[in-house]
Amino acid sequence: MAGHSHWAGIKHKKALIDNKRGKLWSKLSKQIIIAAQMGGGDPDANVRLRTAIADAKAVSMPKDNITRAIKRGTGELAGGTVEEVIYEGYGPHGVAVMCDIMTDNRNRTAPELRKVFEVNGGKLGATNCVAYMFDRKGLFVLPQSAIEEEQLMEIALEAGAEDVKQGTETFEITCDPEHYSQVSEVLAQAELEITSQQLTRIPTNTVDLDATQATQVLKLLEALDDHDDVQNVSANLNLTDEVVASLED
Repeated sequence: MAGHSHWAGIKHKKALIDNKRGKLWSKLSKQIIIAAQMGGGDPDANVRLRTAIADAKAVSMPKDNITRAIKRGTGELAGGTVEEVIYEGYGPHGVAVMCDIMTDNRNRTAPELRKVFEVNGGKLGATNCVAYMFDRKGLFVLPQSAIEEEQLMEIALEAGAEDVKQGTETFEITCDPEHYSQVSEVLAQAELEITSQQLTRIPTNTVDLDATQATQVLKLLEALDDHDDVQNVSANLNLTDEVVASLED
């Protein structure tokens, strides 16, 4: 899990930059559109929509943007249907990669992602070529300074979390996707500092990389994450604290 949380942290830092240029808001809009398409525009009756709205508000997405996305999802505003698609493949050094996609044009997205894989030393694969290596989970990362471990375990487990793990400087909470919204709301009510939170895919086995190899893989992951249609990138690389330290030097 440590390697996964390092990548989550890298994505969190990128998100702060993406937010400034509107990229993150665009991605969050698609999440809201999809949620409204599937379950209607009432967040009280649509858990997925309520979660998407909470994620959007957490990065100061304007209320008007949220409202427009909901109306587009319910069909009150034109704009076309957004689809959810999963693409998977391999990065350099045999690292398994999964991409959660939301797109209004699958015929455009597929070749663009294939090119991103190829340019960065990877290869887009067939459906289910690596999916068996991942479990879909909610993941919350927060600094150890935010709360005592015993208190956090009590709060998180009562809210439906599956596990709380202590890393070098962080706590990592995992939960079933069905409990993601509930755990998120409870942590927010406790006013805890959250470094990152997301529905993601956690690898069941990992590939150990040295600093040089990690640099090559991270280049691919960041290029994929930068694509407008990519909502989440998961990979089974393992970055030790030593490797992370060398990358930051």
